[in-house]
Amino acid sequence: MPHATGTDPAPETREDRAAADLVPETLLPDDLLATFRERAAGYDRDNRFFDEDFADLVRIGYPLMLVPRDRGGLGFTLRQAVAAQRRLAAAAPATALGINMHHVLVGVAHTLRLRGDARADRIFEPAAAGEIFAFGISEAGNDSVLFDSDTTAVPAEDGYRVTGTKIFTSLSPVWTRLIVHARDDTEEGTPLVFGLLDRAAEGIEVLDDWDTMGMRASQSRTTVLRSVPMPAAQVLTRTPVGPNPDPLVWGIFGCFELLLAAVYTGIADRAVELAVEIAVARRSRGGGVPRAEHPDVRWRIAEAALLRDGVELQLERLAADVDALGTGAAPDHGPRWFLLFSGVKHRATEAAREVVDLAVRTAGGAQYSRGRELERLYRDVLAGIYHPSDSESVHAAVATSLLGPVGD
Repeated sequence: MPHATGTDPAPETREDRAAADLVPETLLPDDLLATFRERAAGYDRDNRFFDEDFADLVRIGYPLMLVPRDRGGLGFTLRQAVAAQRRLAAAAPATALGINMHHVLVGVAHTLRLRGDARADRIFEPAAAGEIFAFGISEAGNDSVLFDSDTTAVPAEDGYRVTGTKIFTSLSPVWTRLIVHARDDTEEGTPLVFGLLDRAAEGIEVLDDWDTMGMRASQSRTTVLRSVPMPAAQVLTRTPVGPNPDPLVWGIFGCFELLLAAVYTGIADRAVELAVEIAVARRSRGGGVPRAEHPDVRWRIAEAALLRDGVELQLERLAADVDALGTGAAPDHGPRWFLLFSGVKHRATEAAREVVDLAVRTAGGAQYSRGRELERLYRDVLAGIYHPSDSESVHAAVATSLLGPVGD
């Protein structure tokens, strides 16, 4: 069943929004973002889920952003969704990161629809009915991530029984459907099974173990699966182990990396904005000269903006390339799609870390105090190094594409 607050928004809200050509600025107005920003400090301090933000996001139809209008959604393109997530993250990074995982799976349906793949409706229909999706892919020590699994899928009378432990399961307090992958070693050639689990199914335990340095409100807890039923109707695909062009896996990889890059670019946006505000407001004690006129401060803020701008255009372009699937304008990136997806995520997270660091360096010692927004951004942005694809795998993949595999 959908989460209690995950019901359809009020009819007048849905009708008003369906009638307009929505853009992120109208879906997420400044006053709502100000409310999210004000709440973010409390969520971080108390290490609790963003319940109030989530209720507001459901109210405005935000989980339906990538659901087509003819399926009851808002009909955003992936490029628009990226812009919206960037805007939300500038106000409340952990809220954006949490809801991101729902958007990843609905984004997968978006890419399937563009390809004419009927599996899209198996995601759009429950999303339109108020189901909230979460991402049960990460496993401790599994560096292959999407391309192999330590979780087992045992064939059953109607589907599979899934057993394993998934980590970093964002939206843990509210998700109702979990996408997982697991390994069925009885299936020769295509042992990896991807499918959906229902929150109400027997054998699911969500641990209360999220107490981290940053991104605390995402509540990305560990999920233990003990012989959980995955009905055959909820199996989305089976694939070989290793990288492969399966449309579902391609969609998961691409949407995850692009939407994740959007969140961290949003953090960089806010860090630049705060650095400017603080530099303009602060004055040197001797002579009252604004810090904004100090050459080193100006250089650091300019460098931060240049780093952020270097990611922005690539992120927008690659999202637009995905939106062009199924049309004559679709680019032929071929096997480079995976390198481009992982590359933009790597640049976005690394650039955001450096941008926040530069902002902190310009802002003065007061920002080192607990509870200051830049202090929280400094902790939140560090989570970017742990999301796949990590720096090591990105560089290894690019090196292989250029130099070939390492010899035995």
